[in-house]
Amino acid sequence: MNRGVQVGVLLVFGAEVLLSQAPSGEKQPLSETVFKNIQVLKGIPVTEFMNTMGFFSAALGLNCVYCHSAESLSEWDKFAEDIPRKRVARSMLQMVNALNKSNFGGRPVITCNTCHNGNPRPKGMPSLATQYSTPDEDPNEVEIPAQPVKGPSAEELLDKFISASGGASRLSAIASRIAKGKYEGYETYHQAVPFEWFAKSPMQMTTLVHTQNGTSTTVFDGRAGWLASPQNPVMLLPLSQGAELDGARLDAALLFPAGIKQALNQWRSGFPPTSIGKADVQIVQGMGPGGTKVKLYLDQDSGLLLRQLRYSVTAVGTNPIQVDYEDYRDSGGLKLPYRLIVTWTNGRSTFQIEELQPNANIASTVFAKPAPAVVTPLKPVTR
Repeated sequence: MNRGVQVGVLLVFGAEVLLSQAPSGEKQPLSETVFKNIQVLKGIPVTEFMNTMGFFSAALGLNCVYCHSAESLSEWDKFAEDIPRKRVARSMLQMVNALNKSNFGGRPVITCNTCHNGNPRPKGMPSLATQYSTPDEDPNEVEIPAQPVKGPSAEELLDKFISASGGASRLSAIASRIAKGKYEGYETYHQAVPFEWFAKSPMQMTTLVHTQNGTSTTVFDGRAGWLASPQNPVMLLPLSQGAELDGARLDAALLFPAGIKQALNQWRSGFPPTSIGKADVQIVQGMGPGGTKVKLYLDQDSGLLLRQLRYSVTAVGTNPIQVDYEDYRDSGGLKLPYRLIVTWTNGRSTFQIEELQPNANIASTVFAKPAPAVVTPLKPVTR
């Protein structure tokens, strides 16, 4: 991702970023207290605001700078300036809100993606190529039909996953893990940088990513979580209730799969058969404590986890968040993925594990609330 797209993750809907620490307490600041010139998307937390920007980008197939002046890439103040596309975007959002209010009780049934579907301009004419072709099925769109498909129960699928990962007895013997390796994503200009994971069973996890502009720290202590990142508009943000905390909880739990059944609730199966690449998969679905729907895609043959899909609700629609698990290796009788690829509307990141230490001695302070991130000057990208 070039610098324009990387910076675009921090761009806002007619706003200038105000770098500051979140106010005291564990609630995120609202969009209008962090960004300038917010006219429509008021009253939502910062993370939801940024995820809404990602929804716009995905729906139009563009990065955020499409709605900002070209000078914004080198001068932050320019983000707050109104340009015609930004004004059109505001009017489109108001139109969509009115349609949903009048026809669907305010539920976000109609979204930017309904008409744009990944295109800057909606297409008014049917596509014969689409009509008469057989496009590949998107496994993320597979849902349980009105009459669920007969097959293994959710408990049977989860038991197969636990067995494939090494079995409940061996998995339960691992109480902590330290992993080290290379990370790349939008905030590292897609260059590989070091990262560390520190995890304790059942659900504590801290991630350190050492970017060119400072260390990004994500902490989940089993109940609450925080993100301290030099790339964020706020230098220390508590993870918000719902998708963020549910996601952090599940990511930590999946490092200790013996307890996966307790990580989510309302488990369901009954999905039609589908595939990821060449692998046939079986899907099991659960709900996080904060109401987040999660799908786990398990290899039909091995039972290993190939994908996690969860959802984040924004002011304009629902964003998917996808984690793919690859490069499974044997580690002391356990089968563990050494590569994780995280894909969401704001970008794609890859974690490649190079060193894994089970039952490591990890101080409890590692899972304490981190200090705010330190902003350092943007360094030039070496090509």
